[in-house]
Amino acid sequence: MPSAEVDWSAGAVELLQEQREWSAQEGRTRRAGVSSFGVSGTNAHVILEEAPGRDVPEVPEPDDELPAPRRNVVPWVLSGRTEEALAAQAERLLTRVDDAWDLDPVDVGYSLAVSRSGFGCRAVVVGSEVGELLAGVVGVADGEVVPGVVRGVASVAGGGGTGFVFPGQG
Repeated sequence: MPSAEVDWSAGAVELLQEQREWSAQEGRTRRAGVSSFGVSGTNAHVILEEAPGRDVPEVPEPDDELPAPRRNVVPWVLSGRTEEALAAQAERLLTRVDDAWDLDPVDVGYSLAVSRSGFGCRAVVVGSEVGELLAGVVGVADGEVVPGVVRGVASVAGGGGTGFVFPGQG
């Protein structure tokens, strides 16, 4: 509903009362103002402006000479309380899957990620084939630095503190 307090005939401002096309004019950025006046005195005002045009890069045609991108890279997540426990975890995993070359690396990765506790000493073995993943696990078990393995120690936060919440609900 148009306000009687505004002289709508002056200037180039108009109040829209129905949806219409927001057409662009050559060389001009589209802008619109939105104001909302609440009964309780809460007012909100915003000016909307169209985003600048974006140049979309041209996608090159596939080149048969380039190798296919690596797909299905899977993480195998290992952890232990100490470096020795991490190596022992890797040894246990090797004894479990060493002879199972027909296993699905995704199933193993999922089980390692969701069915085990996360401890401070960690290693992530990444690969797309069982042999590649097992080679990384052997490296973790032997304490060696090998390709496809990221190792680190997670910082464990101290005990919980006190939190104060002021929801404003009296």
